[in-house]
Formats: sequence, C-alpha cells, structure tokens
Amino acid sequence: MRFFDGLAAVPAGFGPSAVTIGKFDGVHSGHRAILARLRALAAERGGLASAVVTFDRHPLSLLAPAFCPSPLVSNAQKIDLLAESGIDATLMLAFNQALADLEPEQFVRTVLVDGLGARLVLAGSDFRFGRKGAGDVAALTRMGAEHGFEVALIDDVREGSERGARRASSTWVREALEAGAVDEAARVLGRPPVVRSVVVEGERRGRELGFPTANLDPARLEGFLPADGVYAAWADVDGVRYPAAVSIGNNPTFEGVPQHQAEAHLLDVDLDLYGRTIELAFVARLRGMERFDSLDALIDAIRADADAARRALSVDE
Repeated sequence: MRFFDGLAAVPAGFGPSAVTIGKFDGVHSGHRAILARLRALAAERGGLASAVVTFDRHPLSLLAPAFCPSPLVSNAQKIDLLAESGIDATLMLAFNQALADLEPEQFVRTVLVDGLGARLVLAGSDFRFGRKGAGDVAALTRMGAEHGFEVALIDDVREGSERGARRASSTWVREALEAGAVDEAARVLGRPPVVRSVVVEGERRGRELGFPTANLDPARLEGFLPADGVYAAWADVDGVRYPAAVSIGNNPTFEGVPQHQAEAHLLDVDLDLYGRTIELAFVARLRGMERFDSLDALIDAIRADADAARRALSVDE
C-alpha cells in the first residue's frame, strides 16, 4: 500500500481512483466491508486504484474537544490495518482549521478530483463533508456529475451479540472495551483488540514474587486499554508470539501504583524485555481487579490467573 502523508505527498497524475473517506478508527468489521467493496468496485471499473482518505485525528478534537472520544488505534496502527486490507493507497489529511473550513465544493475539487483523480466515490447514506458538514450524499452526487465521478452507496454492516444486532461502529468497540468485554470487541473488530508500547522498568514486584512482568510505558501506548482486570492475551515481541496473563489497573494490594497501568506476565518464559516493543492481543477477561490481604493470597491468585490464561489460550503447561 502506498501511504501519502498529506495532499502534497500525492504524486502528480495519481489515479484514476475509487475512493472512500472516513475516520476508520479501529478499522473494524464495518470498515473492512467498505474496503472490500471498494476494492471490488475499483476492479469492476477497469482497474481503478483503490484509495482511502482518512484523518490524523478525530474531527471532534478540533470541533468539539469535550465530546471527542479516545482513539481505538494510533495512526501507525491504523495505517498498518489499512495496508492489511489490501487497498492500494491511503491519504492521511491533517484535520486542522484550514481543512475544516473547506466548503464542500472545495473539498471535492482539491482532494478528490485534483488530488486523487477520483472516478468513483464510495459513501454511506449518512456521509457528511465540508465546512460544518454542509455536504451530503445528494450534493456529492451532483458534484460527481460535474467532475466526472460516480457515487456508490454502501449499507451499514450489522453484527450480532447478546445485546442484539446493531451497526458495527467504533463506539460499540469502545463501549465493549470499557466494560472489559474483549471478546465482544473482537467480534465487532473482526480481530482481537490490540495495544502496543515499549517495556519500561517497574518496581520489580512481580519478579520478587516469582512472576516477572513487562510494564508498558503509558506515554507511548498505542491502542485502547480495556477496563481494569486480568486478561488472557497473546504477546508479540519481535515477531515471536507468547501466551500471557495481563493485569490492567492500579494493583490495589500495593500502594502508589499508577492508575490503569498495564503489565504482562509472559507464561513459562523469562525474557529481558526492557526497551523493547511489545504488542498485546486480548482474548478473554479472567477476573476483575482485586485487593489481597497477604502476599501469599496474591501469589495464589497470580498462579490461578496464569492457569486460567493457559486454558483461555489453549496452551499446555
């Protein structure tokens, strides 16, 4: 996949293309359906380049910061996920005031026509664009007739759960993760929820207890941590996958542990991970965060957590 960091990075003469536009936060199953449809339509129209236009931040971070949700993935993660979808190119625009102030016609001409040579634009029925969301699908269709591109609509993707079928969305994924329901989040995402960061030195309490842990640097964390608790997860370090039990929270048995801290105990291995990047793919929630009255009780709980993680991951001791 070709990645363009801003319009200036798009080479002259790029296209003709089939384009879709959106935040693509999490690149969940609904997004994947759109991308698959985009690729199919691009091929049907004589080999158009399939291209995604997305943004470097949520538009609400500029337009209404108090209502802006935390992102499900970092920009780097989003680029990786879009590349895995098989599309040909991604254009990431900086969502700044200049972009927000573009009138719908200016956005279409600058980004779609002059920038990407669009011949087809794929959009949902509720798609809005341009200054104050003034542009809608009807306006886009009119502009397409003027500028030589077709507009195709795509239906919402709906997923089933114990709550009933609903539209696959980043909001749903966020709600599931905030409840610790990583299995539900995985169903909507179409993959396990993932975070990654660099391992930093902690208080070494886990090692002293016989269960060394990799502490994730919160300042460099990418992705959305699920609710406090203990989880079974796969840990990826330098392309090697290890089963792990992951604790998220402030570990109330001890004083002074930061809130919503993530630490991973890799099962049955002892590696020097300081300074290395670790990626955690959450599979199941094992229990909530608890305070224990003694170190012996804590050790027994950690041992039980490790066994439960092995079972959840189908790993033999």
